[in-house]
Amino acid sequence: MKNTLPRPAPFPQNPTLSSLLRTALKHRAPLLTAQTNALRLIDGEGDGFPDLFLETYADRWLLSTRHDRLLTPALRHELSETGKSVYWKHLDQNQKTSPHHLTGPEVTEPFPILENDIRYRIDFSAGYSQGIFLDQRDNRQRVRDLAQPGQTVLNTFAYTGAFSVCAAMGGATTTTLDLSQPYLDWAKENFRLNELDPAEHYFCKGDTFHWLKRFSKQGRQFNGIILDPPTFSRDKQGNVFSVEKDYGDLFALALSCLAPGGWILSSTNCRKLDEEAFRRQLTRHQPRGTTLESAPMPPDFNGEPYLKALWLLPRS
Repeated sequence: MKNTLPRPAPFPQNPTLSSLLRTALKHRAPLLTAQTNALRLIDGEGDGFPDLFLETYADRWLLSTRHDRLLTPALRHELSETGKSVYWKHLDQNQKTSPHHLTGPEVTEPFPILENDIRYRIDFSAGYSQGIFLDQRDNRQRVRDLAQPGQTVLNTFAYTGAFSVCAAMGGATTTTLDLSQPYLDWAKENFRLNELDPAEHYFCKGDTFHWLKRFSKQGRQFNGIILDPPTFSRDKQGNVFSVEKDYGDLFALALSCLAPGGWILSSTNCRKLDEEAFRRQLTRHQPRGTTLESAPMPPDFNGEPYLKALWLLPRS
């Protein structure tokens, strides 16, 4: 059963920073459990903090802002009063730098978090991304629920392999595909954190389009496929992939590797592509006897609904 939250109380007319922070944290409290200690605590406009986002990773906080000017002395003081380890990240895709330490004890080593009783390795010094995207939490749980012993699941653009871990925890044999060997190694570590043997699964380094074409030619099929590509990319041959124009082609290629009765999770965080346009790209290739089901973002993401996720499922 999905975690749900009560509707938050209206924000006060002239809220103080302290009151907004307390309201947001109280609103998330039901989601912080013995099984899950990583959440979004403040989601921008949804919590009365435009362009400001706060996440907790096993009681270590990561503050992200779209503007330097949001990092005011008042905010620094408010965060220091919590006693938490707090790091700050400027949301600038062109910088790609690791978060900066703001206050509290420094985090000098990678550490594990828990999400739905599954462990993942987090590293605040690893660059722009810390090892997991919290907005996919409910989709990861659904992958775990769908995966069955004896089945196979392909995780493309896999990053640190969180979806692969969930499928493996459900009993499936997984194939984890990414361009980066360090990320594939990180994925293997996530497997070990959950007492899963990476040697019983497959890890492929390379371009997703290349591998999907190869799998299709070999007649290799999967019971489940995860597609979560970058918004824009260019391969070694100079071929450009754009989510706004080319997602349908990716989806069609994945379909050629899907076993009868299988499922595909297609998602994108491209803000320029609304859900209807995204759905149209997939519908053009949708097989008969299937449905495309929309998945909402987790309840702690109550601001901009930027993540679009569609599940291709057999029609019951």
